[in-house]
Amino acid sequence: MATLLDRLRFFMTLSGGVYAAIIALLAKGYNSALYLNAIKLPLFADFNLPESYGLARECPDFPLPACLIDLGKHTANKTLNLHIKTADNETLGAWFILSDQYYQSLPEIPSKLENHVPLALQRHPTVLFFHGNAATRALNARVQHYQAYSSRLAANVLAIDYRGFADSTGSPSEQGLVTDARAAWDWLVQKGAKENDILIVGHSLGTGVTSQLAAELSDEGIKPRGTVLLSPFSSIREVLNTYQFFGLIPLMKPLAMLPYIPDLITKVLIHKFDSLGAVPRIKGSVLIAHAENDWDIPYTHGRVLFDAYLKPHLPPLDLPEGLNVVHESWEKFLAQREAWTVKRAEIVTTTVLPHFGIVEEFEIEGRKIVFLQTLAGAHDFLGIQEGVQDVIRNIGMMYTLSTLLDRKRDFPAPGAKQKVSDA
Repeated sequence: MATLLDRLRFFMTLSGGVYAAIIALLAKGYNSALYLNAIKLPLFADFNLPESYGLARECPDFPLPACLIDLGKHTANKTLNLHIKTADNETLGAWFILSDQYYQSLPEIPSKLENHVPLALQRHPTVLFFHGNAATRALNARVQHYQAYSSRLAANVLAIDYRGFADSTGSPSEQGLVTDARAAWDWLVQKGAKENDILIVGHSLGTGVTSQLAAELSDEGIKPRGTVLLSPFSSIREVLNTYQFFGLIPLMKPLAMLPYIPDLITKVLIHKFDSLGAVPRIKGSVLIAHAENDWDIPYTHGRVLFDAYLKPHLPPLDLPEGLNVVHESWEKFLAQREAWTVKRAEIVTTTVLPHFGIVEEFEIEGRKIVFLQTLAGAHDFLGIQEGVQDVIRNIGMMYTLSTLLDRKRDFPAPGAKQKVSDA
C-alpha cells in the first residue's frame, strides 16, 4: 500500500512539474504572443486607401458629379493616412478620420484633407483610439469603431498602429507602446486640439496602453476629456490567472496547489501592463465597460478596476485570517461589512437598463467613474454597441448638440478660404 501511495505521489508531483514547465513556457511565449503583431490583417492592406475598408464609399464607375447626385453625400477622402514620429525615432502608421458632422458640412470633397485637420480639431472633440493585439488599424471590427465615433459621437478619430504593427517601424514592447501613445497625443495637441477635447479610448490590450498614458498625463497635470476602457484587464498576470481554454478549462488554477510556481510565472512575464497599479494616478473621468459574454477577458477584470477607484472612498474591510476565527473578529468583520455596504450605497448610483446591462457610477472631486456591464458585445464589438456610445455621451465625455452649435458660431464655415484652403 505504501509503495502504491509513493508511486501515486511521485506521479502527481511529476505531472505537476511538467504542467508547471509547460505553463512557464507559455508565459514566456506570451511575451511574444501578447502582441501578435506578425498577424497583419487585412492581408496586403493599402493604408493609403481607407475608403477600401469602409470609411467612406467610393464610386469609380461614375463621373464624380453624377456620383454625388446619386448618393447625395460625400463619398471619399474623409480619412487621412499619415505617419507620426515617436520620441525614440520610430514611425507610426495612423489614420485621422474627420467627424462626420464636419465632413458632411463641407461644400465639396476636400482635395487636401490635411488642411482640414486643425479646424476639425477645433470644432469637434477627438477620440484617440488604441486597438488590441494582432491585425492592423484597417481590421473591420476596428473600422466599425471609428465609424461609430465619427457619426454617433460627432468626433474626429485618430487611430494608430503601434510599433511593429502594420506599416509602423520597430518592435513592440510595453514601454514602446506607451511611447507610441504619447506621440499620438502630442500630434493631436500640435495640430491644434485642446487637451480637454481629447477622449482616450482603449480596447483590450489598448486599455493597458490607455491606462498608462492617462496616468502619465495626470502626473503632468494634463487633463484629457476622459478615459474609456473597453474590455479591459487588471494586469497581464491576472489575465493568465483567469483565462479559460474555450471559456471552460482554467489555465492556471492547477498551479495554485504548487508552492512558488505562481510567483515563478509572474517573474517570467516581461510585459505586465499593470492597469490596476495605474489607477491611483489617473485623475480624470473614467468609463470602464465590459460585456458579460466576453470569453477572452472575464468581465470581473472591469469590476476589479472599478472597485479600485472606489476603494479609497469606502471604510476599511478587514477579512478575518485563518480557519479558526474568534467570535470577536467575526463580529468586527460583520460590522465593517455593514458600514462598507451602507457607504457604498451612498456613493454609488446603480441603474439597470433592461435588455442591455447595468451602469454603476459615482462622482468624486468633480470627476465621474462609471462601470458599464453589458449583456452583449463579446470582446471585439463592445465599443460599437449604441448603448455604450450613449453612456459615453451621457456622462459628459462628449459635447451636447447645443455645445457643437455654439462652437460652429465661433468659427467660419469649413470651406472659408481664410481658415481652410485646398489649393
